[in-house]
Amino acid sequence: MTGKREVVEGRQYQGEDEEIVYAITTTNWGSDPDSVSVAVKDNTAGDVDVTSSVTSGSTVTNGDLITLLTIKNLTAGHLYRVEVQFTAESSIFECYFVIEAEE
Repeated sequence: MTGKREVVEGRQYQGEDEEIVYAITTTNWGSDPDSVSVAVKDNTAGDVDVTSSVTSGSTVTNGDLITLLTIKNLTAGHLYRVEVQFTAESSIFECYFVIEAEE
């Protein structure tokens, strides 16, 4: 069962050698997001924040779309929770999705 803050796309699967740029739509929460921050936590390792070692680049917003940083260097067999916090319509929201890293 997914939480109400989980993005509709749900769990994602990514190979340990892949580098993927994910995008989320904020329409469910509000329009024209700004002040975006991203945190990546390794759930398998006890919710350790690994953002600096598994991301590169920067986020970009366009309308209701947030294009995230590149996610890379994942460890196969680990689950990662990607938390995206943003401001929209004078409120601060945080949504998330889970990546299951594969070989």
